[in-house]
Amino acid sequence: MLDLQSLSMPLTFEQKLRNYARLTVHAGISACPGQEVILGADVTEAPFVRMLVEEAYNAGTKNVVVHYFDDQVTLIRYAHASDEALEYSPKWLYEAQAEQIRNGAAYLRVFGADPALLKDVDKAKIAIASKAQAVASMKLSEAVTGDTQGSFCIVAHSSPGWAKAVFPELSVEDAVAKLWDAIFSCTYADTDDPVKSWNAHCEAIESKRDDLNARNYTALHITGKNGTDLRVGLADHHRFAGGRLKRGNRAAFSPNIPTEEVFTMPHKDRVVGIVKSTKPLSVRGVLIDGIEMHFENGKAVKASAKKGEEVLLALLDTDEGSRRLGEIALVPNSSRVSQANMLFLNTLYDENAACHIALGKAIGENMKDFDSLSKEEKAARGSNDSMIHVDWMIGSAETDVDGITGDGKSEPLMRAGEWVR
Repeated sequence: MLDLQSLSMPLTFEQKLRNYARLTVHAGISACPGQEVILGADVTEAPFVRMLVEEAYNAGTKNVVVHYFDDQVTLIRYAHASDEALEYSPKWLYEAQAEQIRNGAAYLRVFGADPALLKDVDKAKIAIASKAQAVASMKLSEAVTGDTQGSFCIVAHSSPGWAKAVFPELSVEDAVAKLWDAIFSCTYADTDDPVKSWNAHCEAIESKRDDLNARNYTALHITGKNGTDLRVGLADHHRFAGGRLKRGNRAAFSPNIPTEEVFTMPHKDRVVGIVKSTKPLSVRGVLIDGIEMHFENGKAVKASAKKGEEVLLALLDTDEGSRRLGEIALVPNSSRVSQANMLFLNTLYDENAACHIALGKAIGENMKDFDSLSKEEKAARGSNDSMIHVDWMIGSAETDVDGITGDGKSEPLMRAGEWVR
C-alpha cells in the first residue's frame, strides 16, 4: 500500500522564497541575538527584504537598518549630474557602516541589477563615478573583508531587467520566474531543509580547501584549449579559503550565496603568461566579452576584448594595482551553477560556474596574519592593493590546473574542469 505521508509535495514559490530568506539570515550572515544588521537592496525588492527583516528579528537581532537603492535614480544622476557631482561619493555613509561592522554588525546586500542598466550612459561618466565610489567606500570594503567581529553576505534577487537580459526570448513574467527557479536550485532553497543542505555543501568545499592548504603549493598552472597558458605564483604565506568564514566566537557565515569556489592569493609580481576569458563579464553595466590578457612579472602588459574593451581598459588604468591579480579561484565544471547551463550575467553566479581570476585588491583571508601586518609587509609577501576587485571567468570543461610544489614538481589538480584529487 502506498504511504502517502512518504511523498513530499513540491514546494510552492512562496515556500522556496521563505526558504531562501531563512537560508540568507541563518547560514548567510548567521545572525545572532543582539547583533545589528545593515541591509542594502533595490526598492523593487522590498517584499523579499521584509522577509529577511522578519527572519532577522526572529533570530534575535536587535536592529535591522535597511538602505534602499533605485536603478532609475542612478540613471537620473548620470543624465543630469555635473562631472563635479559624479566625482563625489558619500564617504561619511560608508564610514558609518564600516564602524558598525567593525563593532559586530552584519552586512547583507541583495543584488538584482539589470546588467544592461548603464549601456547608454557615457563610459567616461561611469569611470568617474565608479572610481569616486571605490575611494569613498574603501573603509567599508576593509571592514567587510577584514578581521572584524561582523559577518557579511551577498545574495541575488530575480528582477525584470536582469531576467530579460538572461532570457530575452521569454515574457517578463516567465523570465523572472525562470530566473528564480535557477536561483533556488543553485542555493538549495528548493530543498526541504535548505540550511542543512547548504552546510553540507560548504563542508565539502572546506574539505577541498584544507587539502590544498596542506599541500603548500608555490604556484598554479592553468591551461586551456582556447589558448590560456598562465602560471600564477602564489603569495608567501598564502592560504586557500572557501565555504564558510569563522570570526571570533560567532557562528560561521557564508559571504556569498551561492558559492562553489576554493580561492587563494596570487603573488602580485609572479604571474606570467596568456589568459583568455571563457564567459562574458558584466561590470559597470557593460558586458565585456572575449578578453585576452598577457602578463609579465605579475602585470597585465597587454589586454584586449572583443566587446566592451573601452571599459576593460579603464578598469586596468584605475590605479597602480589594477593591472595585477588579487585572487585566483578553482571551481569544478560540475558545480550547481555550471550545471544550470546558462549565462547569469551576474558575477556572483557566473564566477561560481568556472575557475576565475580577479584584477585588483587581494583578499585578507587568503594570507596568514594579514591584519597584523603593515602595508609594506603585505606587499613584501606579494599581496596586491587596489581600489578595484573584478572577477572574470577563465575556466571551462576544457581547463586543466596543476599545482607546483616548492621543489618545482607539477601535480594534477583539475582535468577537463574537474577535480582529480
